[in-house]
Amino acid sequence: MPADPLAIPADVADLTPAWFTRALGEPVRAVEVLDAHSGTTGRARVRLHSANLPDTVFVKLQPFTPEQRAFLRQVGLGVAEARLYAELGDELPVRIPRVWHAAADQGDGSFVMVLEDLVAAGCRFPTPADADILGVARSAMDELAVLHATYLGRELPWLATPEGMRRKPDDAKTAARRTHFIRLALDEFGEEMGPAFRRLAQLYIERSGEIIALFAQGEHTLIHGDTHSGNLFVDNGRTGFYDWAVVGRGPGMRDVAYFLCNSVPTEVRRAEQNDLLARYRSALDAQGVSLDERTALEQYRLFSIYSWIAAVSTAAVGSQWQPIEIARVAMILTTTAIEDLRVVEFLEKRL
Repeated sequence: MPADPLAIPADVADLTPAWFTRALGEPVRAVEVLDAHSGTTGRARVRLHSANLPDTVFVKLQPFTPEQRAFLRQVGLGVAEARLYAELGDELPVRIPRVWHAAADQGDGSFVMVLEDLVAAGCRFPTPADADILGVARSAMDELAVLHATYLGRELPWLATPEGMRRKPDDAKTAARRTHFIRLALDEFGEEMGPAFRRLAQLYIERSGEIIALFAQGEHTLIHGDTHSGNLFVDNGRTGFYDWAVVGRGPGMRDVAYFLCNSVPTEVRRAEQNDLLARYRSALDAQGVSLDERTALEQYRLFSIYSWIAAVSTAAVGSQWQPIEIARVAMILTTTAIEDLRVVEFLEKRL
């Protein structure tokens, strides 16, 4: 156990009754770790023996392996999410897991979050194959509009883009690191995925700095940053958002395009995307924010590229970040979207 009972736990063994008692402000007699595993972060589902706390909670902390800890420390993802929960956990206008405790140390990259157990709360987790995915999408448009309108133009001094996500000087070495996963994917999937895939990959490899600069254009707000279906949940018909690891500031359409191109089946997206974009714009308008149809469509086409980059990069590393069968579905969905939206032609003109 850490010498300081409120020190950030280094691993699951540090999640002791004494630590929970100090962190949550309620006596905890005993702790049972029901499940623990490590991926991008460490995760544990824990039963608490306490009079006034929930029976189970979900804990996120540092990954369990030194290699993954070093990676996360480099990019700063866990710290960013913990700071969001600590700063805004009680005021975010969208459904998120209830935050019982969140702390982070920017210096050493350590963090911990004690969150609501969404499974125990009766929430479910959508997939693109669900029969009601359109309902999930409609709710997501409403919720994202409220989130984006609430923080449009608002300064959040504590919110820094994670180090690994910041735009850096566009020297050859930096560009090579930034395009590494797309180059892997081009070699692995280029022939299979077709000419639009290959051309967009080449454009990104050759001009990634300019493309990333396009992503920064427009009014900025608080964005989730990673709105694929694997980071969403549904609570009584309302779409909620968890795993805010790449939270940042940017145009709100980035969240919208990411979800629609990555996690909505092609036939549904083709039939409904115009109505869904109109729904998002209408929900913004209800919050006093205007987004004209032409600008919305241009932003949607631009950020479909961001969705594609995320999905293709994930597929490029096999099952390291997501099971490859899930990553392949997202890669196919986003590639079809960039073909439908004639994104290569659009991007070549913008560049």
